[in-house]
Amino acid sequence: MTVVARSRDRGVETLALDSPATRNALSAAFVGELADALTDCGKDPDVRAVVLTHTGNTFCAGADLRDPPAPDALVALLRQIVELRKPVVARVTGHVRAGGLGLLAACDIAAASRESTFAFTEVRIGVAPAVISLTVLPRTDPRALARWYLTGERFTAPEAVRAGLLTAEGDDVDAVLAPVLDGIRRSAPQGLAETKSLLTARVLEAFDRDAADLTALSARLFATPQAREGMTAFLERRDPVWVV
Repeated sequence: MTVVARSRDRGVETLALDSPATRNALSAAFVGELADALTDCGKDPDVRAVVLTHTGNTFCAGADLRDPPAPDALVALLRQIVELRKPVVARVTGHVRAGGLGLLAACDIAAASRESTFAFTEVRIGVAPAVISLTVLPRTDPRALARWYLTGERFTAPEAVRAGLLTAEGDDVDAVLAPVLDGIRRSAPQGLAETKSLLTARVLEAFDRDAADLTALSARLFATPQAREGMTAFLERRDPVWVV
């Protein structure tokens, strides 16, 4: 079953995460299909930019706990977004959780509607936002991030803008993005590609330096008894045993 819907308008390819029944959770198959779609966009000279969006009320709920992607596959997907020689713009009109925030931070520009909410929920199931830190840490205010990483609290679109996780927010996300996409359409492909390289250099340094360690950390944590309890509690819709 296809989980990434594609459409195109004046050189902008829209990739919509299209599995609302799973809240667009990142399964192994989901990651593979999105990676294939991005590869196609990178090869197509008629694609000037990519908009990454969603159907349903959730942009991405993070890893699919029943069929999680391998940490290496998630690293590769995030790096692919960062390295794509075309701007990738996130369009969010719902909720973003855990690994979904790694996708959001990998994008060059990100806009959300005012009712969107965000949360790094990993700590509540006994793991850490390890792999997604490759894109989140270089682009987000560390003091704000410390609170959200350590508590798993939900935060709002205006808070996400202030911390650098979002570029902009508003009541009508399409109105917010209209001048952005118009500016991209007016820009030369070569200029876009080389300018993006300047902007992403620090993020790619984090991949080169930390990807192996963070991938190992993620794999180790998911194999622990606390993580098994946390994931079971989540699937059973109950508090894990450590909640006091």
